[in-house]
Amino acid sequence: MTDDSRFRLTAVTLDERTVVHRTRQIEQEREIAIYDLLEGNNFRLVGSDGGPYRLILGIEENRMVFDIQLEDGSTHGKVMLSLTPFRSVIRDYFLICDSYFKAIRNAPPSQIEALDMARRASHNEGSTLLKERLDGKIEVDFDTARRLFTLICVLHLKG
Repeated sequence: MTDDSRFRLTAVTLDERTVVHRTRQIEQEREIAIYDLLEGNNFRLVGSDGGPYRLILGIEENRMVFDIQLEDGSTHGKVMLSLTPFRSVIRDYFLICDSYFKAIRNAPPSQIEALDMARRASHNEGSTLLKERLDGKIEVDFDTARRLFTLICVLHLKG
């Protein structure tokens, strides 16, 4: 990956046609994830001369959709990935997060720390899977994959 400014995202939106309502907490997670992603990312559509790019991330018919546009809004490419390989890691990540947030209220620090480590490991697993599944389609570094995985999880959250 390169630090070339042509190979980065300058805008990210979630296609939320399937989402009815989100809690304020989920909405805050979305905002933070997008902010962090835009602050630093490496993103290159394979075969592209570069952007910078705008990304609309969505889910259609059990597929993750990466709708990539140029800064002027013109269509530049679309990558679709099956959600099936991600289902178990997303489910496990949500279960660990739920346990972690419950533990914060009254569990001993050692249990909270163990759950936090498990949460991070599960998130890393999802990020690695995403990076692998995008291989040959979209080039991203690990940090960009982590932030994109967070947004994919947000698309699955329903308030």
